[in-house]
Amino acid sequence: MYRTIIIDGDQKLRETLFLMLQKMVPFEVNVVGFSEGIKDSIELIESVKPDLIFMDIYLKGGTSFEILEQISFKKFRLIFTTACQLNAIKAFKYNALDYLLKPINPLDLKTAVDRIMVMQNKFLDHFVTNEQNDPLIKHTERLILPTQEITHVVKLTEIIRCETSGSYTTFHIADDRRIMVSKPLKDYDDILTPPNFVRVHQSHTVNLNFIVNYSKEGYLQLKDKTVIPISQRKKEIFLKWIKLR
Repeated sequence: MYRTIIIDGDQKLRETLFLMLQKMVPFEVNVVGFSEGIKDSIELIESVKPDLIFMDIYLKGGTSFEILEQISFKKFRLIFTTACQLNAIKAFKYNALDYLLKPINPLDLKTAVDRIMVMQNKFLDHFVTNEQNDPLIKHTERLILPTQEITHVVKLTEIIRCETSGSYTTFHIADDRRIMVSKPLKDYDDILTPPNFVRVHQSHTVNLNFIVNYSKEGYLQLKDKTVIPISQRKKEIFLKWIKLR
């Protein structure tokens, strides 16, 4: 059973979620603690060291992102529960496994927990700050790509390139998968960064490990046989990182 804590500023909502978990996933989840604010949540996480956290975004005294920046214990699965969709992109940058909108649908809750059960022997979610120690930019070994049908978990090393069109981005994966998400490429700029990833064009980010050659005319050939243009504005940045490899 997952040792679980519920973080929410509303007592009634904490109790409602607790009862829902007891009904929908009684054998998978064991709720061992509740908290409602920034300070008490940090203390609870550090002392209990839970396996799973359900966390609202807006809490007493701040947001849950402040908690995630300050805690030292990070080896837990994270599911956000909130009434607002605006922070979904930021939530997934913190390796959240799911983002449940209030009022929570019991079937969606069960699906989220079931997904963790499937993944438990494959992935360990954690937070790692980048080289500049910028706490707002998180680097991870895997990327969570939610689509309408399923949520994909992809290793960064397997992403060949990303191509954006309007508000959609298609991820081209080394195993020939194509995953389209309803987010623009700029929303992934904080994750797909040098020295492995470089934005070479307004519409393209490439994994430098998959480059076969590049021409003076401003084109890249990748291992999947695609040819990608390098914009004049991005050329200097690209050459800098390719020479460092």
